[in-house]
Amino acid sequence: MTHSSTSPTTTPEAPKLKNLALYRYATWLEENQLKRTAVWIAVAAAVLVRWTVGLGPYSGQGVPPRFGDYEAQRHWMELTIHRPIQEWYSDKSKWWDLDYPPLTAYVSWICGFVGAKINPDWFAWETSRGYESADAKLYMRSTVLVFELLIYISSIVVFTQRWFAHKPWTRQHTALLLILLQPGVILIDSGHFQYNTVMLGLVVWAVNFFLSDQDVLGSVAFCLALGFKQMALYFSPAVFAYLLGKSFRQGFFGCIWKLIKLGLAVVLTLGLLFSPWMQSKEEALQVVHRIFPVFRGLYQDKVANVWCAVNIVIKLRERFAIQDLVRFSTLATLLSFLPSLVHLIAKPTKRGLIYGLINSSLSFFLLSFQVHEKSILLPALPITLLILDEPAMGAMFNTLATFSMFPLLRQEELTTQYYILLGLWVWMTTGTFNNVSSLLKFLSAVSFHLFDLYISLVFLNSYNSIRTPLANNFFTHFPSIIS
Repeated sequence: MTHSSTSPTTTPEAPKLKNLALYRYATWLEENQLKRTAVWIAVAAAVLVRWTVGLGPYSGQGVPPRFGDYEAQRHWMELTIHRPIQEWYSDKSKWWDLDYPPLTAYVSWICGFVGAKINPDWFAWETSRGYESADAKLYMRSTVLVFELLIYISSIVVFTQRWFAHKPWTRQHTALLLILLQPGVILIDSGHFQYNTVMLGLVVWAVNFFLSDQDVLGSVAFCLALGFKQMALYFSPAVFAYLLGKSFRQGFFGCIWKLIKLGLAVVLTLGLLFSPWMQSKEEALQVVHRIFPVFRGLYQDKVANVWCAVNIVIKLRERFAIQDLVRFSTLATLLSFLPSLVHLIAKPTKRGLIYGLINSSLSFFLLSFQVHEKSILLPALPITLLILDEPAMGAMFNTLATFSMFPLLRQEELTTQYYILLGLWVWMTTGTFNNVSSLLKFLSAVSFHLFDLYISLVFLNSYNSIRTPLANNFFTHFPSIIS
């Protein structure tokens, strides 16, 4: 994607938003002098939506023997409160290996410690594996929401205030509502069950610091994101290029001093996070082996990236060794984001940083090794941050990104939540296509109508008892029709 070299304070006027229902709602709030309470209302609405989604099933609910992501997260809480810290990444129990960086482990320890005080049975060593109860589910869902409130939602509130600091308040509040109600992250964290918003929120906090020229604090926040989930590496080329480009503009001695400060911030932050496993080479390598599990293969499940599509025609995983696929995918990813990286070093603007985050994360999602369907949330984050700068593309990308996760959500029996949230998103963003080119408007109309048709057919297909022979015949042949 290309971008302007202007800063947030001098950006071109965004497309008119009067056709958006949320913009009209923000205008009503302003006219009735409700601006002071509007943020609290928006946060309360975001929490209510997430809690309602959380009333449904979660990953692996009632599906032995391994259950799913919910059990993995619960087991990490069990593991961290019962085993010495040096054994967190070398546990031999053959259950759910801890395969995220240390900050995830520390958060798991906090959740497990508090939960064990409430009910020790939830995290009893070995005997709690596969534990499922209404009160345990309530606690686990609450932990996701609390961390999301503290880190992700707070970061979005601050971001909209800084990004739209010189724009009308109605735009700021419209963006806040749209970003908080982005369907993909709600369905995965509050539905499927994960803690992606901790990592995503730390990335947004890094962006917030960069917007205020607090680059050292931004580097610390980004390192914390890396320390929570290794997928934050998707954003690292853009962050690196932006900071390097800014350093080059400080003069020789200023550049050296800035690079020293940034380097110390990175080394000290990551060093503190990984310090318990740095006492021996074997322990350090074991952590790296867990965090980067090459043995899992080129991609997982039906992920919407290049390699999964190519594999339909050329069976990559059967024809090539894992080591060759790692090298080839790494080279392809590097070549994909390299132009954006060079441009950002040459012109390290704040607006360019957001576009750089989009380019690097999309490159990793589409071309890197070991990608799964939930990774689409990473490029979706910066694209959603620009929802009023690139409204049509932001709306369409989030629709398609959420649609790409439908097989996973259907498997977890979250189809009702999926239909409602995605339908809400389409309704909220329909007006974004009124000020775009005729070609984009035509393509978006076709894609949305096909999407609506597909959703309607899938929804109707679930009611087997009322299907007629004609409908049965249509549903039987529909896959071949659309292919």
